[in-house]
Amino acid sequence: MIGVPAVFLDRDGVLIEDTGYPHIESEMRITPGAPEAVRRLNALGYLAVIVTNQSGVARGLFSLEQMNRFNDALVRRFAAKGARIGAVYACPFHAEAKVEEFRHPDHPDRKPNPGMILKAVADHGIDPTRSFLIGDQPSDLEAARRAGVSGFRFEGGDLDRFVRDLLGH
Repeated sequence: MIGVPAVFLDRDGVLIEDTGYPHIESEMRITPGAPEAVRRLNALGYLAVIVTNQSGVARGLFSLEQMNRFNDALVRRFAAKGARIGAVYACPFHAEAKVEEFRHPDHPDRKPNPGMILKAVADHGIDPTRSFLIGDQPSDLEAARRAGVSGFRFEGGDLDRFVRDLLGH
């Protein structure tokens, strides 16, 4: 059985503007074209999966619960625009954490490590060879490489235009 294709999406700097540890729903700013890009990818059969480092939890800037509520709100906002995000993987660990339970010298889920991508592949029957990642940092692209997935760097602008160009449409 052939697995499903997926698009792995970084959150901050790709789906939403990176405003510096975003975690308050009222301050969420969705990237121009992001819901349209996800809707386009959904229509082509891609499972949209968020993979996001969230060191703000480890740094004590917000709680795991606040992060989860924010991510849930993001998924709901995209769904309201017909864009389905199938799963969210977030890594709250950091080597220099202030919150002891989230201190880890090199957590396998923290990008550039591929843990979140590999978990999603296993959890959702994803075919890595038919999948790709869109991120805004070198660590995103390195995580994709280590997971055997193509990676593309989004440097801002309209995400739907970026995806259209990427897909050759």
